[in-house]
Amino acid sequence: MLDKYSPLQNRLLRLLSTKAQSKLFTQLKLEKMPSGKVLFETGQVVNHVYFPLDCIVSSLCTLRDGNSAETYLTGNDGIVGLASIIDSERAICRSVVQSAGVAYQLEMSIIKQAFTQDAEIRTPLLLYALSIFKQMAQTAACIRHHTIDQQLCRWILLSIDLLPENQLSMTHELIAHMLGVRRERVTEAAGRLHKQGLIKNARGQIKIPHRNGLEQLSCECYLSVKTTTDRLLPNSYA
Repeated sequence: MLDKYSPLQNRLLRLLSTKAQSKLFTQLKLEKMPSGKVLFETGQVVNHVYFPLDCIVSSLCTLRDGNSAETYLTGNDGIVGLASIIDSERAICRSVVQSAGVAYQLEMSIIKQAFTQDAEIRTPLLLYALSIFKQMAQTAACIRHHTIDQQLCRWILLSIDLLPENQLSMTHELIAHMLGVRRERVTEAAGRLHKQGLIKNARGQIKIPHRNGLEQLSCECYLSVKTTTDRLLPNSYA
Protein backbone atom coordinates (compact mmCIF):
# COMPACT_ATOMS: atom_id res chain seq x y z
CA MET A 1 0.00 0.00 0.00
CA LEU A 2 1.36 3.41 -0.97
CA ASP A 3 2.06 6.06 1.63
CA LYS A 4 -0.64 8.74 1.72
CA TYR A 5 1.85 11.37 0.55
CA SER A 6 3.80 9.28 -1.92
CA PRO A 7 4.24 11.00 -5.30
CA LEU A 8 3.06 7.69 -6.77
CA GLN A 9 -0.46 8.54 -5.60
CA ASN A 10 -0.53 10.71 -8.71
CA ARG A 11 -1.31 8.61 -11.80
CA LEU A 12 0.76 10.77 -14.13
CA LEU A 13 3.85 10.53 -11.93
CA ARG A 14 3.35 6.75 -11.74
CA LEU A 15 3.55 6.59 -15.53
CA LEU A 16 7.08 7.97 -15.55
CA SER A 17 9.98 5.57 -15.86
CA THR A 18 12.07 4.88 -12.76
CA LYS A 19 14.82 7.01 -14.25
CA ALA A 20 12.44 9.90 -14.91
CA GLN A 21 10.96 9.62 -11.41
CA SER A 22 14.42 9.82 -9.85
CA LYS A 23 15.01 13.05 -11.79
CA LEU A 24 11.86 14.79 -10.58
CA PHE A 25 10.88 13.35 -7.21
CA THR A 26 13.75 14.95 -5.27
CA GLN A 27 12.61 18.35 -6.59
CA LEU A 28 8.98 18.01 -5.49
CA LYS A 29 7.60 20.06 -2.61
CA LEU A 30 4.42 19.01 -0.78
CA GLU A 31 1.87 21.85 -0.52
CA LYS A 32 -1.48 22.19 1.26
CA MET A 33 -4.27 23.06 -1.17
CA PRO A 34 -7.19 24.71 0.66
CA SER A 35 -10.54 24.97 -1.10
CA GLY A 36 -10.86 28.22 -3.06
CA LYS A 37 -7.12 28.79 -3.45
CA VAL A 38 -6.35 30.39 -6.82
CA LEU A 39 -3.27 28.80 -8.37
CA PHE A 40 -3.21 30.86 -11.57
CA GLU A 41 -5.15 33.70 -13.13
CA THR A 42 -5.51 33.84 -16.91
CA GLY A 43 -2.42 35.43 -18.44
CA GLN A 44 -0.39 35.18 -15.24
CA VAL A 45 3.21 33.98 -15.44
CA VAL A 46 3.28 30.42 -14.07
CA ASN A 47 6.27 29.75 -11.83
CA HIS A 48 5.20 26.30 -10.58
CA VAL A 49 3.17 23.32 -11.71
CA TYR A 50 1.19 21.05 -9.37
CA PHE A 51 0.63 17.29 -9.17
CA PRO A 52 -2.51 16.74 -7.03
CA LEU A 53 -2.69 13.75 -4.68
CA ASP A 54 -6.13 14.09 -3.10
CA CYS A 55 -7.35 17.55 -4.12
CA ILE A 56 -9.23 18.65 -7.23
CA VAL A 57 -8.40 21.75 -9.27
CA SER A 58 -10.88 23.34 -11.69
CA SER A 59 -9.67 25.12 -14.79
CA LEU A 60 -12.11 27.90 -15.66
CA CYS A 61 -12.75 30.04 -18.70
CA THR A 62 -13.58 33.52 -17.38
CA LEU A 63 -15.38 36.16 -19.44
CA ARG A 64 -15.11 39.95 -19.26
CA ASP A 65 -18.39 40.25 -17.37
CA GLY A 66 -17.06 38.01 -14.60
CA ASN A 67 -19.03 34.91 -15.57
CA SER A 68 -17.09 31.69 -15.92
CA ALA A 69 -17.48 27.99 -16.63
CA GLU A 70 -15.32 24.99 -15.94
CA THR A 71 -13.45 23.55 -18.90
CA TYR A 72 -11.82 20.57 -17.18
CA LEU A 73 -10.91 19.02 -13.82
CA THR A 74 -7.48 17.91 -12.64
CA GLY A 75 -6.92 15.59 -9.70
CA ASN A 76 -4.62 12.67 -9.00
CA ASP A 77 -4.74 11.84 -12.71
CA GLY A 78 -2.54 14.70 -13.85
CA ILE A 79 -0.77 18.03 -13.62
CA VAL A 80 -1.98 21.62 -13.21
CA GLY A 81 -0.13 24.07 -15.45
CA LEU A 82 0.64 21.78 -18.38
CA ALA A 83 -0.32 24.30 -21.06
CA SER A 84 2.22 26.75 -19.67
CA ILE A 85 4.99 24.17 -20.10
CA ILE A 86 4.13 23.70 -23.76
CA ASP A 87 3.44 27.35 -24.58
CA SER A 88 4.75 30.59 -23.09
CA GLU A 89 4.76 29.92 -19.35
CA ARG A 90 1.56 32.00 -19.00
CA ALA A 91 -1.71 30.54 -17.79
CA ILE A 92 -4.38 30.15 -20.46
CA CYS A 93 -7.18 29.83 -17.89
CA ARG A 94 -7.98 30.39 -14.23
CA SER A 95 -7.10 27.46 -11.96
CA VAL A 96 -8.86 27.18 -8.58
CA VAL A 97 -8.78 24.44 -5.93
CA GLN A 98 -12.27 22.97 -5.89
CA SER A 99 -11.78 20.26 -3.27
CA ALA A 100 -9.12 20.66 -0.57
CA GLY A 101 -6.17 18.33 -0.11
CA VAL A 102 -2.47 18.29 -0.95
CA ALA A 103 -0.38 18.42 -4.09
CA TYR A 104 3.26 18.31 -5.04
CA GLN A 105 4.66 21.56 -6.40
CA LEU A 106 7.49 21.65 -8.94
CA GLU A 107 9.33 24.67 -10.32
CA MET A 108 8.39 25.52 -13.90
CA SER A 109 12.02 25.78 -14.98
CA ILE A 110 12.66 22.18 -13.89
CA ILE A 111 9.65 20.59 -15.58
CA LYS A 112 10.07 22.72 -18.73
CA GLN A 113 13.68 21.60 -19.15
CA ALA A 114 12.70 17.98 -18.51
CA PHE A 115 9.84 18.24 -21.03
CA THR A 116 12.19 19.62 -23.68
CA GLN A 117 15.09 17.22 -23.12
CA ASP A 118 13.59 13.92 -21.95
CA ALA A 119 11.09 11.92 -24.02
CA GLU A 120 10.39 9.65 -21.02
CA ILE A 121 8.91 12.70 -19.29
CA ARG A 122 7.49 14.46 -22.35
CA THR A 123 5.42 11.52 -23.62
CA PRO A 124 3.33 10.97 -20.43
CA LEU A 125 2.67 14.72 -20.22
CA LEU A 126 1.43 14.76 -23.80
CA LEU A 127 -0.80 11.76 -23.08
CA TYR A 128 -2.34 13.72 -20.23
CA ALA A 129 -2.83 16.66 -22.60
CA LEU A 130 -4.85 14.36 -24.87
CA SER A 131 -7.04 13.34 -21.94
CA ILE A 132 -7.68 17.03 -21.19
CA PHE A 133 -8.64 17.68 -24.82
CA LYS A 134 -11.12 14.81 -24.63
CA GLN A 135 -12.65 16.10 -21.39
CA MET A 136 -12.99 19.62 -22.81
CA ALA A 137 -14.58 18.41 -26.04
CA GLN A 138 -17.01 16.13 -24.23
CA THR A 139 -17.95 18.88 -21.77
CA ALA A 140 -18.77 21.24 -24.64
CA ALA A 141 -21.04 18.62 -26.24
CA CYS A 142 -22.64 17.78 -22.90
CA ILE A 143 -23.53 21.39 -22.14
CA ARG A 144 -25.05 21.81 -25.60
CA HIS A 145 -27.11 18.60 -25.81
CA HIS A 146 -27.78 17.13 -22.35
CA THR A 147 -30.05 18.02 -19.45
CA ILE A 148 -28.87 19.69 -16.27
CA ASP A 149 -29.53 16.42 -14.39
CA GLN A 150 -27.23 14.54 -16.76
CA GLN A 151 -24.58 17.25 -16.58
CA LEU A 152 -24.66 17.17 -12.79
CA CYS A 153 -24.31 13.37 -12.78
CA ARG A 154 -21.33 13.60 -15.13
CA TRP A 155 -19.67 16.28 -13.02
CA ILE A 156 -20.21 14.43 -9.71
CA LEU A 157 -18.87 11.17 -11.11
CA LEU A 158 -15.77 12.75 -12.65
CA SER A 159 -15.08 14.55 -9.36
CA ILE A 160 -15.59 11.46 -7.20
CA ASP A 161 -13.17 9.50 -9.40
CA LEU A 162 -10.43 11.94 -8.35
CA LEU A 163 -11.02 11.60 -4.60
CA PRO A 164 -10.09 8.89 -2.07
CA GLU A 165 -13.61 8.88 -0.57
CA ASN A 166 -17.08 8.53 -2.08
CA GLN A 167 -18.02 12.02 -0.93
CA LEU A 168 -17.78 15.63 -2.12
CA SER A 169 -17.64 18.78 -0.01
CA MET A 170 -19.32 21.22 -2.38
CA THR A 171 -22.09 23.84 -2.22
CA HIS A 172 -24.73 24.21 -4.92
CA GLU A 173 -23.46 27.72 -5.58
CA LEU A 174 -19.96 26.48 -6.33
CA ILE A 175 -21.24 23.65 -8.55
CA ALA A 176 -23.35 26.17 -10.45
CA HIS A 177 -20.26 28.32 -10.92
CA MET A 178 -18.39 25.33 -12.35
CA LEU A 179 -21.21 24.34 -14.69
CA GLY A 180 -21.95 27.91 -15.75
CA VAL A 181 -25.63 27.81 -14.73
CA ARG A 182 -27.83 29.44 -12.09
CA ARG A 183 -27.63 28.02 -8.57
CA GLU A 184 -31.39 27.36 -8.60
CA ARG A 185 -30.97 24.93 -11.49
CA VAL A 186 -28.33 22.95 -9.60
CA THR A 187 -30.48 22.91 -6.45
CA GLU A 188 -33.48 21.59 -8.40
CA ALA A 189 -31.40 18.93 -10.17
CA ALA A 190 -29.71 17.85 -6.93
CA GLY A 191 -33.14 17.61 -5.31
CA ARG A 192 -34.33 15.25 -8.01
CA LEU A 193 -31.23 13.05 -7.63
CA HIS A 194 -31.72 13.05 -3.85
CA LYS A 195 -35.36 11.94 -4.17
CA GLN A 196 -34.28 9.07 -6.41
CA GLY A 197 -31.78 7.97 -3.76
CA LEU A 198 -28.80 8.52 -6.07
CA ILE A 199 -27.12 11.10 -3.83
CA LYS A 200 -27.37 12.22 -0.22
CA ASN A 201 -27.17 15.97 -0.23
CA ALA A 202 -26.96 18.04 2.96
CA ARG A 203 -24.91 20.92 4.39
CA GLY A 204 -22.52 21.16 1.48
CA GLN A 205 -21.79 17.42 1.51
CA ILE A 206 -22.70 15.15 -1.40
CA LYS A 207 -22.48 11.42 -0.74
CA ILE A 208 -22.96 8.71 -3.37
CA PRO A 209 -24.86 5.73 -1.90
CA HIS A 210 -25.74 4.21 -5.31
CA ARG A 211 -23.03 4.89 -7.84
CA ASN A 212 -24.44 2.48 -10.44
CA GLY A 213 -27.71 4.37 -10.48
CA LEU A 214 -25.90 7.66 -10.92
CA GLU A 215 -23.91 6.22 -13.84
CA GLN A 216 -27.10 4.94 -15.48
CA LEU A 217 -28.77 8.35 -15.23
CA SER A 218 -25.68 10.16 -16.47
CA CYS A 219 -25.27 10.79 -20.17
CA GLU A 220 -22.67 9.02 -22.30
CA CYS A 221 -20.17 11.81 -21.61
CA TYR A 222 -18.95 10.50 -18.26
CA LEU A 223 -18.08 7.04 -19.55
CA SER A 224 -16.53 8.48 -22.72
CA VAL A 225 -14.16 10.69 -20.71
CA LYS A 226 -13.35 7.93 -18.19
CA THR A 227 -12.63 5.37 -20.91
CA THR A 228 -10.23 7.71 -22.69
CA THR A 229 -8.45 8.70 -19.47
CA ASP A 230 -8.05 5.08 -18.36
CA ARG A 231 -6.64 4.15 -21.76
CA LEU A 232 -4.13 7.00 -21.86
CA LEU A 233 -3.25 6.96 -18.14
CA PRO A 234 -3.58 3.40 -16.83
CA ASN A 235 -4.50 3.41 -13.13
CA SER A 236 -2.00 0.79 -12.05
CA TYR A 237 0.59 0.57 -9.31
CA ALA A 238 2.63 -1.93 -11.27
